[in-house]
Amino acid sequence: MNPIVPSRRDFLKGAAAAAAAGVVPMSFVKLAFADPAQDFTFAYISDAHIQHISGNKFVRNWDRGLIRAVAETNLLTPKPDFVMFGGDLGQLGMKEELDHGAEIMSKLRYKTHYVMGEHDYYLDLGEYWSKLFGPHWYSFDHKGVHFVVLNSILTHDDWTFNKWPSAEERMLQMAGLDNPNGSPFMVGEKQRAWLKADLDKVAKTTPVVVFSHSPLQKLYKGWNFWTDDAEEVQAILAPFDKVNVIYGHVHQIQYNQIGNISFNAVMATAWPWPYPNSYAQAQHTMPVLTVPMNRADPFFERDATGWQFVDVHTGRVALKYNLYNNTARTVAWNPATGKPEDTTFQDPAKRVPPQVHY
Repeated sequence: MNPIVPSRRDFLKGAAAAAAAGVVPMSFVKLAFADPAQDFTFAYISDAHIQHISGNKFVRNWDRGLIRAVAETNLLTPKPDFVMFGGDLGQLGMKEELDHGAEIMSKLRYKTHYVMGEHDYYLDLGEYWSKLFGPHWYSFDHKGVHFVVLNSILTHDDWTFNKWPSAEERMLQMAGLDNPNGSPFMVGEKQRAWLKADLDKVAKTTPVVVFSHSPLQKLYKGWNFWTDDAEEVQAILAPFDKVNVIYGHVHQIQYNQIGNISFNAVMATAWPWPYPNSYAQAQHTMPVLTVPMNRADPFFERDATGWQFVDVHTGRVALKYNLYNNTARTVAWNPATGKPEDTTFQDPAKRVPPQVHY
């Protein structure tokens, strides 16, 4: 018997119902291929940043965001094939934070895969994370798609092992958004060699989806929206016909196209970040192909929270963003220009001017 595959109308109906229910920042992804029997969906939750206070007390606004995301993911229709968590489960990598996050995530009714974030890693270099969730990088196949999970938040050994008097100090330094004592992220030579060996076994016509925490592109170094060896990773992915990179870390909507690779950021359940140029940095700090988000008020907590679902048709990505306190947006592949576009937002006359803060 052939499996019953939900139609696009059913999928959109379920997405609309979820939006009406006030879904917190999570992503709902639909992959569509020529063979409808291979269509499937998965959900994406990211950047919970659970922070321990004392005893059994945690920063409520952050852990409640994850609790709500898990509850609403369990109600999704159609049911996702699996759930992806995109990193930064804890804020300072403490056992109490990761245990609390793991307990919340255990309520999910679906198989869950995990990406590690820098907030999970730099206290004990991922030792406790591995006990809870497994390896730092790995791959798996699902219904004709090859999925790769990378640990993209590594950095230079000298910074990691020799610079700081304690593991706690190292964690605090890496946790700062615009801390000049931080260090750029990277995938690293060992992991790149593993990635190449892994992909050598995959047909070049197979759709590839890569999950990372930091963007596998160079967006803004001052806030570590950056991966130092991004071009080397992109070169390994270049031979494949259809590649999609999905990442967290930036707590905002981003999209880009570099060669054959589509890049998409997902929302956080904790808080939003404004775009770097919201703070009046020079425009040249953003890559040419990246279109900044239309944010009416980058300092309002819910302006950059929401959820999205993604259609992938013949390897091209179209995203529907449902945003709270902001206009819904659709970013779709334009075959005429060969890149993703949000034509409504890209019309300057339709942009919402940012508010001034003193």
